[in-house]
Amino acid sequence: MIGMPAELPLAPGLRDDAVAAPKRTVAGLRDRALSLLVLLAVWWIGARLAASPQLLPSPEQVLAVFLRLLRSGDLPFNIAITLARVAVAFGLAMVVGSVLGYLAGRSARFDAVIDPWLTVGLNLPVLVVIVLAYIWIGLNDLAAVLAVAIAKTPTVVVTIREGARAFDPQLDDLAIIYRLSRRRRLRRVALPQLAPYLAAAGRSGLSITWKIVLMVELLGRPNGVGFELNLQFQNFDVAGILAYGLSFAAIMLVVEATLLQPWERRANAWRCRA
Repeated sequence: MIGMPAELPLAPGLRDDAVAAPKRTVAGLRDRALSLLVLLAVWWIGARLAASPQLLPSPEQVLAVFLRLLRSGDLPFNIAITLARVAVAFGLAMVVGSVLGYLAGRSARFDAVIDPWLTVGLNLPVLVVIVLAYIWIGLNDLAAVLAVAIAKTPTVVVTIREGARAFDPQLDDLAIIYRLSRRRRLRRVALPQLAPYLAAAGRSGLSITWKIVLMVELLGRPNGVGFELNLQFQNFDVAGILAYGLSFAAIMLVVEATLLQPWERRANAWRCRA
C-alpha cells in the first residue's frame, strides 16, 4: 500500500502566491517609506513658505520640541496615562459590545429590545455623553473611561450583531446533531465565524477610542495628551501640538501594524481552518 507523501506539493497558483507574497511586502514597505518622505518634503516646503514659523514649524523644530519633552519626562508620562485610559475603555467597549451584539444577532426578541438603545447611542453626540458623564459621576478617571466606553460600545454591538446574523445555519444543525456542549459550540462554531467581525470592530474601535479619549482629557482631566494639547493651544505653541499629536499617532500606528493587523489576518485564517 502506497503511503501518503510527507508534504503535498503546492499547486502552481499557490506556489506563485507564496513566492510573490514577500515581494509584495517589500514593495509595500518601500511605497510607504516613499510616501512618508514625500509628506515630510511637503511639510518642510510648507514651513518655508509659511508667513510665520509659529503657524507651521518645520520638521526639525518639531523634532527639537519632541526631544525636549522626552528628556523632561512630560511626553512619556502623559502618553502613558492616555494609553492606559484607551486600553481600559477599549477593552470595556469590546467585551460589553461583543456580548450584546452576539445576543442581538442570535435572538430576534433581544434585538428588538436593544435596537432603540442602539439607535440613540449611535446618534447621540459624543460631546453630550462626555459632559453628562462628568456631571453625573464627577471630574475623575471613572467618568472619563465610562464616557469613552459608552460612546464606542454601540458601534461594536452593530458590527458583532451583523456577524452573528451571518452564521451558517448548517453549522448550527451539525452542533445540535453531535450534541456539542455550549462551551465547545462557542469555541468551535461561533467564535471562528465571529473572528473577522471581532477583528474589524477592534481595528475601527481603537482608532475612534483614542480620539474620544483625547477629547475627554481636553474637557476634564488634569493630565494626558488631550490636556497637553489644550495647554499648548492656549500658549499658541503649534510645535508642541504637533509633537504630542504626531507622537501619539505614531504609537497608534505601531499598535495597528503589530497587533491589530496580524490579529485580523489570524482571525480570517482561523475562520478558514474552522
